[in-house]
Amino acid sequence: METDYAIWYFISFTVAILALLLLDLTVIGRKSHVISFRESLRWTAVWVSLALAFYFFLLFHAEKLHGIQSMEHLLAVARQYAPSLKLPENDFPAALTAYRKNLALEYITGYLIEYSLSIDNIFVIMMILSSFSVKEKFYKKILFWGILGAILLRAVFIFVGSALIQHFEWILYLFGAFLVYSGIKVFLKRNSKEKTEPQNHWLVRWFSSHFRVIKRYVQGNFFVRKENKLYITPLFVVLILIEFTDLIFAFDSIPAVFAVTRDPFIVFFSNIFAIIGLRSLFFLLSRIVSMFHYLKVGIAVLLCFVGFKLLFHTWLEHIGFRTEYSLLFIVTILLLSILLSVFFPESEKAKH
Repeated sequence: METDYAIWYFISFTVAILALLLLDLTVIGRKSHVISFRESLRWTAVWVSLALAFYFFLLFHAEKLHGIQSMEHLLAVARQYAPSLKLPENDFPAALTAYRKNLALEYITGYLIEYSLSIDNIFVIMMILSSFSVKEKFYKKILFWGILGAILLRAVFIFVGSALIQHFEWILYLFGAFLVYSGIKVFLKRNSKEKTEPQNHWLVRWFSSHFRVIKRYVQGNFFVRKENKLYITPLFVVLILIEFTDLIFAFDSIPAVFAVTRDPFIVFFSNIFAIIGLRSLFFLLSRIVSMFHYLKVGIAVLLCFVGFKLLFHTWLEHIGFRTEYSLLFIVTILLLSILLSVFFPESEKAKH
């Protein structure tokens, strides 16, 4: 019964999110156009507000996600997904309040981690679109389908990963080591100006050798019919490359959120709310990204932090390390990265 309840909530929220995305693409922004700074700022505010609204839903109704209606059920769910959470066993209302607060904190912490790690993803997407000379008025369409694909791929990744962690807890140590390695790599390459040309990517070469790929863009079409034959346009190859890129970044971001919570639904929703805001954040950051050159350092620190948190999760649970501490650390690092970038701007020599 609990599983059915959780699945229905999962389906309902996912359908609602997809409906909002489709409304944005087909009604509000049906005409291809260049997204202005003001429009990107407005949509970023909309998606962030929806993410915060879900935080307040969890803060007051988190038990509905797993259909919790009794003390025994609450303790069973807590043992499975939050083993370090200490709940009063003889006071159901107090235990429920503590559970709601913890789940809401886990969600917002995971959301901030995913949102901040998405910045690196945005840099790569910028490079891909620029290298393929995609017209800016088609950015919105390609990012929409890219996000839709990312939602489906990450759903599979998250729930398979959660099932593996439930049976093989040692996987958390692999995730932790990988995140520390990724953090060190990001830090060491933070000033690298090297770019890999997507045209030389193995995926692009594979498409060209196995499918009919037309050599030019045909307005905003992914496919075009010519002489009764269906051809793939370069825009579709760009879309596949963006999907592949997101899948690679998911190997960093999803284990990072598992460092905060083991509840697959919280991992999923924190990921999805961050991803649906990725498109508007893309247009926003593309215009102000040069202002925050210390963000790379901040991202490196965050990756190492969540990596060490996974590596030492047993010890941290033993000493009572709370989710609030992770949230405070993440917010502090992000604010420091932004403030240091503002007060110590990159020199003209470093830029060139």
